[in-house]
Amino acid sequence: MSHPRRIVVTGLGAVSALGASAEANWSAARDGVCGIAPHLFDPGAHGPEPVTLPAALAQPGFAAALEARMGRKLTATLDRFALFALASAFEALDQAGLIEHPALDQRTAVVLGHGQGGQETLEKSYERFFGQKTQRMHPTSVPKIMVSGAVSAVAMQFVIHGPVFATSSACASSAHAVVQGAGLIQTGLADIAVVGGSEAIATAGSMAGWQAIHALSDTTCRPFSAGRDGMVMGEGGAVLVLEEREHALARGARILGEYLGAGMSSDAFHITQPSLDGTQAALRGACVNGGLADLDQVLISAHGTGTPLNDQNEAATIHAVFGDRAGRHPVIATKSAHGHLIGGSAALQAVIALKALEAGLAPPIQGYLGVDPECDLDLVLGAARPITARHVLLNAFAFGGLNVSMAFAGPSAD
Repeated sequence: MSHPRRIVVTGLGAVSALGASAEANWSAARDGVCGIAPHLFDPGAHGPEPVTLPAALAQPGFAAALEARMGRKLTATLDRFALFALASAFEALDQAGLIEHPALDQRTAVVLGHGQGGQETLEKSYERFFGQKTQRMHPTSVPKIMVSGAVSAVAMQFVIHGPVFATSSACASSAHAVVQGAGLIQTGLADIAVVGGSEAIATAGSMAGWQAIHALSDTTCRPFSAGRDGMVMGEGGAVLVLEEREHALARGARILGEYLGAGMSSDAFHITQPSLDGTQAALRGACVNGGLADLDQVLISAHGTGTPLNDQNEAATIHAVFGDRAGRHPVIATKSAHGHLIGGSAALQAVIALKALEAGLAPPIQGYLGVDPECDLDLVLGAARPITARHVLLNAFAFGGLNVSMAFAGPSAD
């Protein structure tokens, strides 16, 4: 009888308002740096008046820096969301020692998650067509808009011929991508999987849509806090290199953590309101499949959007799954620092959580104003806290009731 293939993490990459590398994102989150700031969103000459809203946007010059690294022009053929994915993949593969490695070929997969794809290109194209009455679209419009544009860019850049596809499930997109990539390794269809996600939908039109459903905060993201009033849009991307353990050891790769398993569910209830039954099923599934149900302490990386309903439901979910042991597990919510990357959030949370396990420190939740009795959890507040946990549970609960919880071990858990 064959043993299940173990899956380890050998590379991490990230870009967000907190910085242009995995290490920069981790150190900023650890030190309580907040990437959220007021930004002007201008719809242009044919749109309504500009509005100023809090958002967490990547630093200016990001695209130019990536083009310099790659040695070629990219912005003409790739939307911003794909640039975030490509930069994160380059960093992760470089750390894994896989740039131009012969292992990258038929036995490597790429699975990335995105909520909306090339939103910036879409809005510019519509402005030309509807606003400026320009009949002819730019010839790269369709490739830049399509959700699979990022995975195709990564596959072509690094000459990867294995399974390559995108997942799109709103805020759970990159979590589903991680699980799907891990599944390809577990079933023997790949030895390496480049997984994660990215998003670049902090645009004038997109922000107006999020305002219309009263999801956005006017101030900042305050997960689990009294007085929280909504989410804050972020942008960026994150990538993990997953690898079959024996394959990684054989080539001398450094192991940064281990993927243990996941739970997934659908609420089948409401397009925007969460359901305790669905989120509870996902978290309980991750505990069981990851073997974490009976551990004394597990770090919990919460979905933690800062919206009243989501945070209350997530707190109730943690209590329902762990019972009187819920208070033993420290809870972090890093969207308070990097904003909500929608399709890229879960992957960025995974990067930060794995770095937290390695350092033995949990990064603080920012923007906290005071206790909400409905969110009675062991929240990490004020400053980074030393932890003994060597495992993390990570939640991604999306609009439409699409839920994923993932379990990882840190580098010292084996």
